[in-house]
Amino acid sequence: MGRILIFGATGGTGKELVAQALQRGHDVTAFVRDPGKLAVSHAHLRVQQGDLQEPETVRAAIPNHQAVLSALGTRTLGKSTLLSDGLKVIIAAMTASGVRRLLWQSSLGVGETRGQLGPLYNWILLPLLRNVFADKELQERIIRSSTLDWTIVQPASLTNGPRTEKYRAGPDACRERRFPRISRADVAHFMLAEVEAPRYVRQPVTLCY
Repeated sequence: MGRILIFGATGGTGKELVAQALQRGHDVTAFVRDPGKLAVSHAHLRVQQGDLQEPETVRAAIPNHQAVLSALGTRTLGKSTLLSDGLKVIIAAMTASGVRRLLWQSSLGVGETRGQLGPLYNWILLPLLRNVFADKELQERIIRSSTLDWTIVQPASLTNGPRTEKYRAGPDACRERRFPRISRADVAHFMLAEVEAPRYVRQPVTLCY
């Protein structure tokens, strides 16, 4: 198994990525701002303390990994380019270090999937999340313009349900779903499977049940 670096390792999907990656035999580096929020100890886990707003910590974390996975999110509904700015640093550091594989969690409803999150999101929640989704749109443009071997992962509405490994994945997997959703555990499962056996290199992929 490979050595992978996980950004957003203390979030819902990030914790699943760490746990499942260790189960699958990977050597894992978890990039975290607060190590105390990652209550995991394992012989194959290294915790790298850092901050997206401190580029030198990002540059120090990137080398000697086979893949970089991101489950980064934001807690603000206001205008922010924190994640897209951090993404630029990550891509530059990966390019400089020769690390090519990037899997980035975005969201269904971004880019060419706009409108596919279902009526609840489209009519009620997206107006509240417009700034968050505006930055996701920017993130996707930045990734698509890079020379990396990227996969943009666009999950439907996230739940805390169990890992089922029974989900739909593909460019149009969620187009006909009225209330698309998927568990964070299954998003992590897909991302790790994509690291091990790439199918969607330089492509976006949607995920839902």
